[in-house]
Amino acid sequence: MTRRELDAAAITDPALRAAFDRCRRLNARHGKTYFLATRLLPASRRPGVHALYAFARLADDIVDDLAAAAGPGDRARQLHTLSHDLRTAIDGRPGHHPVVTAVAHTAHRYRIPHSHFDDFLTSMRSDLTVTDYGTLEALRGYMHGSAAVIGLQMLPVLGHTTHRDEAAPHAAALGEAFQLTNFIRDVGEDLDRDRVYLPADLLAAEGVDRELLLWSRRTGRRDPRITRALRSATALTRRFYARARPGLDMLDPASRPCVRTAFVLYGDILDAVARDGYASVHRRSAVPLTRRAAVAAAGLAGIAAGRLGAASPPRTVEEPSR
Repeated sequence: MTRRELDAAAITDPALRAAFDRCRRLNARHGKTYFLATRLLPASRRPGVHALYAFARLADDIVDDLAAAAGPGDRARQLHTLSHDLRTAIDGRPGHHPVVTAVAHTAHRYRIPHSHFDDFLTSMRSDLTVTDYGTLEALRGYMHGSAAVIGLQMLPVLGHTTHRDEAAPHAAALGEAFQLTNFIRDVGEDLDRDRVYLPADLLAAEGVDRELLLWSRRTGRRDPRITRALRSATALTRRFYARARPGLDMLDPASRPCVRTAFVLYGDILDAVARDGYASVHRRSAVPLTRRAAVAAAGLAGIAAGRLGAASPPRTVEEPSR
């Protein structure tokens, strides 16, 4: 499958092929929902998506890897090195990391603005010092770089049928919806990193603060205030999905099954959290494999139907006989 994707994307240089293969393997290992949806893209577009995902994962691992002994200073230096390596590669000189080589090639091919990568790395740096957000507005400032620009990076790779300025806000909203979903699912894991991503005012409206979350995480005990706060956060996140939805029909038809599948599966994560009683302080909820397979199968069926329609001769309306 990897060889077919690289051939379809006209990536022939052996070193570059190896770099994209590294990205694909990272996506397959860490982004199971994302990777499943990516399989529904035309083969020629998958390497670019793999590269963008792998670069985001590379930076995220520098910031979030609990197993690493590096302190904030070391992590900041690693992010600086990554940023410099990317700038070097985008300027046309060899990158030191294969993922950087692949993402620089993708940025050139699809004319992705350099500023999107700068904004992303700025948000990653903030994770080294910022541990919570007082309001949704403050959180969205962070999510602009950590999530919205990911949607904007993906947009030229996926293709769109409307003007970019019309499609871009929906792509950004989808990135935010996906990240808010992760925040709700990963409350406990984020607490282990000393972070609370849900806005403090949203939590406070239900009587929740960091100390209550830490108590719940430490003791394994539930609290109805936390349940109500997570239910409120879920309702907020659903509004971001609603903002993103019109953009699905603005994408290139060949990319729509992929993004619709991701849209449905990430929304299903919210359903899984609800089924688990909003217990994400204690455990991560997951979408059942059977559900993921069914949604992917529906996406494949949509692709097959689209190809059949494209292959059929155009229908004509017979004129009445005279």
